[in-house]
Amino acid sequence: MTAQLNDLTGTWTLDDTHTRLGFVTRHAMITKVRGSFNDFTGTVTVPESGISGAEAKVTINASSIDTRNADRDGHLKSNDFFDMETYPEITFTSTKIAPNGDGGVDVTGDLTIKDTTKSVTIPFTYEGTATDPFGNQRAGFEGTTVIERKDFGLTWNATLETGGVLVSEKVTLEIEVSAIKSA
Repeated sequence: MTAQLNDLTGTWTLDDTHTRLGFVTRHAMITKVRGSFNDFTGTVTVPESGISGAEAKVTINASSIDTRNADRDGHLKSNDFFDMETYPEITFTSTKIAPNGDGGVDVTGDLTIKDTTKSVTIPFTYEGTATDPFGNQRAGFEGTTVIERKDFGLTWNATLETGGVLVSEKVTLEIEVSAIKSA
């Protein structure tokens, strides 16, 4: 599979209509809330030397958060969470991309939320390539990782009468990528 990954040379642009930058966290310790960011840009550049020299950059418009609940989205946009007036973007810049031995790649990089930057590694499975009906060459990847929201200054919470908390500290990032070769 590494040979196929090394064949992905060039610049690939995330297709925002077929890519999902999502997250899941526990709510009231008994259910899950899912959401996504719907406005983002991103590129991956793979040099002739192969996937290990690749670079990725993603910029997310933080106000595009969508949990299918306007009140919750408003709270997430406030100073209690993302403080989007002060920090309108979330960014990810790779520092290392390497085959992971499972046919995919581990993408390590700097994730910046608010004014905090932390290194995060996301293991991705490689779903393959295809040419769509419009002649675009596409590559697909899926990845998940878990972060601690307090590590990024997202500390708001409320204690429940049962002794738990309203919002889990752990957040699972779910990323489904469809990238189009642009150069």
